[in-house]
Amino acid sequence: MGKAKTVSTALGAAVRMSDIAYQRILEGLFDRRVPAGAFVSQNELSAIVDVPVAPLRDALRVLEAEGILIIHPRSGIQFIRPGMELTRATYQFRAIIERSAIRVFAEQGDETVMNALEIRHSRLLRSVERDGLGREQLEAMDALEGAFHGAIIASLHNTLIDSTYRRMHNYLRLLRLDRKITAPIMVRTIKEHLDILEACSTRNADAAEAKLQSHFQAAMQRNLGLV
Repeated sequence: MGKAKTVSTALGAAVRMSDIAYQRILEGLFDRRVPAGAFVSQNELSAIVDVPVAPLRDALRVLEAEGILIIHPRSGIQFIRPGMELTRATYQFRAIIERSAIRVFAEQGDETVMNALEIRHSRLLRSVERDGLGREQLEAMDALEGAFHGAIIASLHNTLIDSTYRRMHNYLRLLRLDRKITAPIMVRTIKEHLDILEACSTRNADAAEAKLQSHFQAAMQRNLGLV
């Protein structure tokens, strides 16, 4: 009994360490300690993220399955570099999922959630227009992006879509690594969100879907540096 408990405890610790490794690898990628497109060895990556090689391998297999990197046996790990194809595929996936979700959100979404999102967007808009773009505004926008699109997805009440969308969010963060964000770009993004929220608050699903699609088209162009 004692031996079985010891084995179970060890397995639980290993699982936790692989989860930690997974998060630290992504954090290293998003804060540029591991450059997008980089080719590194397991030992180099282990040192960068401060995680032992064994749980690191488990995390790498998960990240390879999610398309974040490629494991080259006896050679190293290659992280993907964002480009036009990844941008197109990411926004195509978002459009497929969120166009269905926004209709549900518009017709059945909680008005309290909509109002809270509108207030947060309006406050951030005033802050950017008054103070310009700084670290505070960037962090607020990042949090607001997650809250806004997260609320739309949550309206579907589908755990499979929730988990898939969370993984897709990693691609979005990758795409934004090399994107230059300016105050006018942030203002346009906030106003696009507010237009969608206005359509949802009047329970106009057709208008909400159309405005969401326009937002994605504009966002994809911004990510590609076309506007």
